[in-house]
Amino acid sequence: MEPRLVGPGPYRATRLWNEIIELFRAGMPLRKHRCRFKSYERCFKASEAVDCLHELLGSNQNFGPEVTRSQTVKLLKKFLKNHVIEDIKGRWGKEEFQDDGHLYRFPPSSPLKPYPKKPSCGKEIIKFPGWDELKADSSQEHIPAKSVTMNSEMWYKRHSIAIGEVPACKLVFRRELTQTNVQEIWKSMTLARLQKVLGLDSLNEVLDTKLVNSKHIVQNAYNVNKQGIVVLEDKSKDLPHWILSAMKCLANWPSCSDLKQPTYSGFERDVFRTIVDYFGQMKEPLLTFNFFDVFVCVLGLLQKHSKAVEALQISCLLLPPENRKRLQLLVRMMARISFNKDLPPLSESVRTRALMVQAFSRCILCSKDEMDLDDLLAAKLVFFLMDNYQEILSVPSALKSSVEEHVVQLQRVRFQKTYPEVYRVRFPTPETEAVLFPEKNKQKPPIFWALKKPFQPFHRTRSFRM
Repeated sequence: MEPRLVGPGPYRATRLWNEIIELFRAGMPLRKHRCRFKSYERCFKASEAVDCLHELLGSNQNFGPEVTRSQTVKLLKKFLKNHVIEDIKGRWGKEEFQDDGHLYRFPPSSPLKPYPKKPSCGKEIIKFPGWDELKADSSQEHIPAKSVTMNSEMWYKRHSIAIGEVPACKLVFRRELTQTNVQEIWKSMTLARLQKVLGLDSLNEVLDTKLVNSKHIVQNAYNVNKQGIVVLEDKSKDLPHWILSAMKCLANWPSCSDLKQPTYSGFERDVFRTIVDYFGQMKEPLLTFNFFDVFVCVLGLLQKHSKAVEALQISCLLLPPENRKRLQLLVRMMARISFNKDLPPLSESVRTRALMVQAFSRCILCSKDEMDLDDLLAAKLVFFLMDNYQEILSVPSALKSSVEEHVVQLQRVRFQKTYPEVYRVRFPTPETEAVLFPEKNKQKPPIFWALKKPFQPFHRTRSFRM
């Protein structure tokens, strides 16, 4: 069985899980082994399984050569827990897998993960809300208005003009485009663009759109500082000052202006462990459990760099503002540490770049489901994030321009419906301009000047004397 590229689409994590299992079962050599004076047919050593699976993952374009041996061991632990493999006595689930000489085998039954059963849906077209579909705020609905009849005397008292009986008039409230309307426009246009970039007929199988908060999108797009970092409205959700100081210290090493205490040998490693411990105790990853399938789907686009960057730009715009800010600060620190040659090694055995991924990938992306390749998928995503964080974690300018143009167009349409005559004057078409301004179309009569015979200079003539 040849490995294939699993592109974006529904259940990508499940498809990858099943494919790796099939490749592993097909490619793992099975032999006779002896253990405690007893022979076992069609089995393999734990270390042999690590060798085989590590090579398989490294040559698979869905994962690549950056997969480490320790990540392979973690995946085999999941395989043992989910009965993809079992020990030679048939035990699985609670057993601990180690990279050693213990013997394992494949169970006879297929351990593939079933696909969720959802009703099939055709191509979904996300509509941009028009004026008739926008919901008005409660403050603009059901406004009490009394009919008032005014005679000439009352009118004269108010305006000093007696014009006789005035028909009953009713107060009409002019509905404006509200902040809620703008947020819904941002949400619909953002999701429509994401669906197009991912090349999906519908987002329903990778994202529950009801969980997308339109207010979060607008805050992430506009509440930013000069560096593009999100500015939170609720300051209590910011990172603690001591963590920010620690992150700045390593990101700007050797300039640690925020830390006044003297440094010592191994100081930078202690600071790094403090940051790792803080982010490791989070109950939910920064990219959230709800958006796991979206980001796994985006990973299928990594072969197309520009599309992958745009898809991640839009997906990160959906995050809660506090998550987006923490992601921005964390990934920026990771990238700076990886490329900082002045920073002493933070590990004796692992290179700094790989250490960043190993330490923080799980707090950035992981799944609730144990039957997932989330460790490998998270590592691949984090490598791409570190290499392209400035583009990915910025507001997509094309999307922002499109939304703002749509909002302006909606406001113009509403103005046209409310004041059609005024709109015709302010924004005339070539056809209406001829009616509104007939004097512009009248041909001006040509001006004929009574030109006299051009002046002829005096010419001397030869005189003849008689």
